Amino acid sequence: MQPFSGLALLRRGLSGQRGWTTQWRSPEPKAAYDALIVGGGGHGLGAAYYLAREHHLTNIAVLEKGWIGGGNTGRNTTIIRSNYLFDESAALYDHAVRLWEHLSQVLNYNVMFSQRGVMMLAHTVHDAQVFKRHVHANRVNGVDNEWLTPAEAKAFCPLLNIGNIRYPVLGAALQRRGGTARHDAVAWGYARAADALGVDIIENCEVTGIRRDAGGAVEGVETTRGTIRAPRIGVAASGHTSVIMKMAGIELPLESYPLQALVSEPVKPVFPCVVMSNTIHAYISQSDKGELVIGAGTDAYTSYTQRGGLHITSHALEAICELFPMFRRLRMLRNWGGIVDVTPDRSPIIARTPVPGLYVNCGWGTGGFKATPGSAHVFAWTIAHDEPHPINAPFTLERFRDGRLIDEAAAAAVAH
Repeated sequence: MQPFSGLALLRRGLSGQRGWTTQWRSPEPKAAYDALIVGGGGHGLGAAYYLAREHHLTNIAVLEKGWIGGGNTGRNTTIIRSNYLFDESAALYDHAVRLWEHLSQVLNYNVMFSQRGVMMLAHTVHDAQVFKRHVHANRVNGVDNEWLTPAEAKAFCPLLNIGNIRYPVLGAALQRRGGTARHDAVAWGYARAADALGVDIIENCEVTGIRRDAGGAVEGVETTRGTIRAPRIGVAASGHTSVIMKMAGIELPLESYPLQALVSEPVKPVFPCVVMSNTIHAYISQSDKGELVIGAGTDAYTSYTQRGGLHITSHALEAICELFPMFRRLRMLRNWGGIVDVTPDRSPIIARTPVPGLYVNCGWGTGGFKATPGSAHVFAWTIAHDEPHPINAPFTLERFRDGRLIDEAAAAAVAH
């Protein structure tokens, strides 16, 4: 699709929506496809797009029980970074960052990717040691990360209070290539691009069962809109993945928790970057609309609800007010919750399953949005080739049986 000229875009914007076309079709599901993707978030839509664009599987459908981007893709704090500790994680997340850098041009859709920098604060000696270890490990893997003194951290983010607080800032790790993107634009961009390649995007179509043939391989799904047959099924259903996979008889090592965020009333641009504090469980950036986007830690209980306890957000706001005293008089506009599915080692699963023809992309915890294009790209490869891409080869389901864990608990923390 060619972009509009400035005059044509202005004319369409003032037309009262007359003559506007939908961004993607709303087809009835076919009886059969070559492949199905369960989950209409960024990971699922992206996988369908790359399957069509790079692997030439165009008879594909994306099945979404609600509306496109209505799950975790539209319910997060949009932070993007790749400063993870282990080699396997650095490769995966930096693959995503490299794709983020050109995604707007590739999709011909402005995903509003802004590399404003992500700064992670150290408040204790242990914090400083851990982050310096990350800095050195990242540099070995070709991932940008640098250590800042407290004064350098304040120079990068002048609003930061580095001293007169309960947990003084002892330093910070900064990834300048990190930043934010617009979550709904990512979903819409992938949806439009996939639709243009012939992918059917079917909303309000909940999967209620997975059909298997006499040999145990998948042969299709039961949905609220009828039976749909396919020899390959990729599941990327975020917090509900374990529910879907249980329909095929597969138990996953996942726990699902609520994760909350909130935004303030809009103000003029005052915040230059993303700041995260794992120790006091809060992180903050400013949206293009002027809202301060604030995230907290996960709730302590497992749940499939998209809401959480008030005390979690209260503690996050207390931390933000200590770090940035000038925000104390701001009013909060709204809050929301998502569902994070967490593995024992806080790293994802992107792999084949013991059921032939069934593939899974899950377990992202609080790191799913930042990995969207990279995860979708290697998941599509895995489905198309029935074997993992070299980047996601370590992220198997079998690693929990074999003890080959990728323990990113320190890198994940409360980060989103």
